[in-house]
Amino acid sequence: MPSTTIKWFKYDHLPPPLKEVSKKYAELAEWVEANLPDGAEKSVAQRKLLEAKDAGVRAKQEENQAAG
Repeated sequence: MPSTTIKWFKYDHLPPPLKEVSKKYAELAEWVEANLPDGAEKSVAQRKLLEAKDAGVRAKQEENQAAG
């Protein structure tokens, strides 16, 4: 059964600098989805990866704002 968090890894709507960061996390999320067995630990892995993706995108956004 697919995780319920995989939908939050979409990145096509983001501007290029943020898309570049988000895409890497999406690729790993897809790997986790395809290669780990369904269950509580897979769900935790996806949720924590989503948290990390959000933080990574925010970090890149802050960098862009500081340079802007």
